[in-house]
Amino acid sequence: MGGGIGSRFWPFSREEYPKQFLDFFGTGRSLIQATFDRFAKIIPSKNIYVVTNERYASLVKEQIPSLDEENILVEPARRNTAPCIAYAAYHIRACNPKANIVVAPSDHLILKEETFLRDVQSGLDFVSRNKVLVTLGIRPGRPETAYGYIQRSGQVLDGFYKVKTFTEKPDAELAKVFCKSGEFFWNSGLFLWNVDSILDAFRKYLPDLSNRFEPGATLFHTPAERTFIKDQFPYCPNISIDYGIMEKADNVYMMCVDFGWADLGTWGSLYDIDKKDAAGNANLKKSPVLFYESRDNIVALADPKRLAVLDGLDGYIVAESGNVLLICKKEHEPRIKQYMADAQLGFGPSFK
Repeated sequence: MGGGIGSRFWPFSREEYPKQFLDFFGTGRSLIQATFDRFAKIIPSKNIYVVTNERYASLVKEQIPSLDEENILVEPARRNTAPCIAYAAYHIRACNPKANIVVAPSDHLILKEETFLRDVQSGLDFVSRNKVLVTLGIRPGRPETAYGYIQRSGQVLDGFYKVKTFTEKPDAELAKVFCKSGEFFWNSGLFLWNVDSILDAFRKYLPDLSNRFEPGATLFHTPAERTFIKDQFPYCPNISIDYGIMEKADNVYMMCVDFGWADLGTWGSLYDIDKKDAAGNANLKKSPVLFYESRDNIVALADPKRLAVLDGLDGYIVAESGNVLLICKKEHEPRIKQYMADAQLGFGPSFK
């Protein structure tokens, strides 16, 4: 899934060039390239699909030139993850009616790739034998309030735990309870299933969505597919796969995993995983930065030739890209979307 705009990383991530296409850590590979590279080790590129907004199709092709153009599934409108996944599932079924599928966001960090790939292969084998929906659960390392949580039950099938409950982004006290219990895991947003299992779930739990795609089932994987999607997709309900399917289904299982996962959804998440100097300052792009009496800051400069000098800053985000420079307290990060909206309202759309 590669169609988001990454507004929480504004201004480093901009609407015309969002975070999945950025090299956050100066490795020479963007997040979406790293995701493709990872899966290409166990899945032929002909079986890898990227679902993205139509304005980013050319960026996907530019960054992943080995990906066939037919494997870039274009959304004419943003409708959250459930329509995105349904579109891909109908297309994949037309190519292979027995397909087993792994669904992954394009902007996650995986530190233990070999472990991750073994877990994915185990999950694909499991869903090929069982009519279930699988989510990958991360054992929480801290009481995080930015993630959803999954509670496992005592029912186990081939090492996979049946899911008891889902909880969206708890408050700090509840997150502490979850961490101590041992029953709750972070919801990674990584899913596995057989194509029939997920399409049956769409028919049962999101009929308004499946009814948009079913009439055109014979058009998928034909030249008429894109016209059909262009006509139908904008009318799909705007709903996530978690709310629409996973929280309702009675055949959801969880694999408990540990492969060095991080959801790169906030500046705080980047700060947590990046290397820091002795004063706790993180320089994401390894740009020229001088720190004086400054602690616990995170700096991201798009221009590698621009020097930043920080003197007396404590706990700030300093991010620059194009025509915007952002300097704000890390604790005020939730306001970033408001900053972006106010910038567009006050100074025009060039500040998106």
